Amino acid sequence: MVSTSVARRIRTCCPLSLLLLILFCNRSMGQFAKYSNEFLNIGAGARGMSMGNAQVASVTDGTGGYWNPAALADIRTSPQLNLMHAEYFAGIGKYDFASLVLPLKDNKRTLGLTLLRFAVDDIPNTVFLVQPDGSIDFSNITTFSSADYAFLISLAQQVDWFKNTKTNFGINAKIIHRIAGGFTQSWGFGFDAAMQMVGDRWKLGIVAKDVTTTFNAWSYNISTEWREVFYATSNDIPSNSIELTAPQLIPGFSYNFPINKKISLLAEADFDITFDGKRNTVISSNPISIDPKMGLELSYNNVFFVRGGINNFQQTLDDRDTTNQKKIWIYQPSIGAGFKVGDVEVDYAFTNLANQSNPLYTNVFSLKVDLVDMKKKPVKK
Repeated sequence: MVSTSVARRIRTCCPLSLLLLILFCNRSMGQFAKYSNEFLNIGAGARGMSMGNAQVASVTDGTGGYWNPAALADIRTSPQLNLMHAEYFAGIGKYDFASLVLPLKDNKRTLGLTLLRFAVDDIPNTVFLVQPDGSIDFSNITTFSSADYAFLISLAQQVDWFKNTKTNFGINAKIIHRIAGGFTQSWGFGFDAAMQMVGDRWKLGIVAKDVTTTFNAWSYNISTEWREVFYATSNDIPSNSIELTAPQLIPGFSYNFPINKKISLLAEADFDITFDGKRNTVISSNPISIDPKMGLELSYNNVFFVRGGINNFQQTLDDRDTTNQKKIWIYQPSIGAGFKVGDVEVDYAFTNLANQSNPLYTNVFSLKVDLVDMKKKPVKK
């Protein structure tokens, strides 16, 4: 029933001091909502999603507002537009991404504006399906939509700290809005901080997501009729609450291997480090868990690209084991390709929603356009 799904979203937490949040105090782990705002972990851009979401170090375009805001510092000559669309569950779920990157006039800083939306439409509302006398009235089934929005404001700047090594810094301020029909909504706010170091062929990136803890304030508009149904069916009645997202650290390293004058291979490895307790990851402990991501990109003359990656490693029960005791490792694979013509790049990703044993694959398309370079002077006739 709808009431059950709504009740699952309730998170009750106690306020903690900012100092304890930043230091990831072990005693505070129980106060955070694990897997909070999960739509922000899907990815952005077909390039990154085809490389197993391993992008913290190597990202160079406007999707950096999502992966690593420090990378936006390298976009200095012209504004850049990035668009992406993906559909899940045969079109039931729709995921969209758009970003606009604007180099500032001082040529030292870059501003990024990013919008993400994940929505599921036509969700059956079965609250009044069963009548008080036990009969079923299908005419009482209505539908509603659930949508999650995130708006990121990024600011990046390059600093000259090391010889032969470029260093970028960036921050995100993010505003989150989540709605489900007309009966629940939330507003949230948080910050990310990031750094990127660029050498000759290597790159190092570090992103601290939700560095000051991201919160979502949930409010509910539950009618008297709904409350009666919840009570009669032994479901919890939702109440206004605060949901906290624990900080997360993502370091990554990439290296570009030259094969010949036109062909090169880029390899990257990232590590999602969470501090909210034990998770089903490669390194699982309390309170720290680590989930690795790996991606490859084969480039021909920086025009044609072939990509692949794996992430989301988990242990699960082996379906072939009748005793339900044996566990095996599974992972989420992805592949993709892209091509670049002038100031336009088109990318494609074919990625699994869950893991290699689950056929929930989806197609992702994205577009990158470098807009007119306003700093170029017109040619004199």
